[in-house]
Amino acid sequence: MSVKAGKHARELLLKEYRGVLSTLSKAMPGFPFGSVVPYCLDAQGYPLILISRIAQHTHNLKQDAKCSLLVGERGAKDVQAVGRLTLLAEARQLQEEAEIAGAAERYYRYFPESQGYHQAHDFDFWRLEPVRWRYIGGFGAIHWLDQVALANAFAGEAERSMVEHMNEDHASAIAHYVELSGLPTHAPAHLAGIDSEGFHLRIGQGLHWLAFPTPCRNPGEVRQALVLLARAEAWPTAVPDAL
Repeated sequence: MSVKAGKHARELLLKEYRGVLSTLSKAMPGFPFGSVVPYCLDAQGYPLILISRIAQHTHNLKQDAKCSLLVGERGAKDVQAVGRLTLLAEARQLQEEAEIAGAAERYYRYFPESQGYHQAHDFDFWRLEPVRWRYIGGFGAIHWLDQVALANAFAGEAERSMVEHMNEDHASAIAHYVELSGLPTHAPAHLAGIDSEGFHLRIGQGLHWLAFPTPCRNPGEVRQALVLLARAEAWPTAVPDAL
């Protein structure tokens, strides 16, 4: 059951792209301080955030790295009947130049507007390194989990190359994915990221994760999955609990 719950928790983390970051207040000792932050997942599958050095939560994290990130299903009419995930974590500011460059390359694809204020202002990347997870999949489906994150086998050059190729040469296939899955069509869609279990599309300011029918172990399998989806007449049903 924990394997299944962990997979569902990870899918929720992938499907969403913002959550409530709670830190321990420096200004009001003993009180939690919550603030909404966008995130994407890094090469280890950990949430990656970009926050200002003058922000309250940055001051808090520099004093105490313990924090939590609450993620819930967007647009839910009954928030208690749908999935939500709380990550208990230690936040770590990225310091090494190569580490920062890798984080920036992926984060900019997810949030293109962040590139300007990251370069012009004092913003830093922080990684939320998991300690434990609390996943609620609906009424009665409550789990403490030690393992949810999954490292991205394609992070780095392989992912960047696949994303650029799809965006430059296969816009019609991406449009077909949007049509098949019933995603919004108010703006053109662009591939933002690929992981072994699926891929992210950016449509306007929104991000949407679509699962592969089965997990992909290498770029060749990713290519095969994307070709099959481009030719499909209906979105295929994912194989349950493939991992």
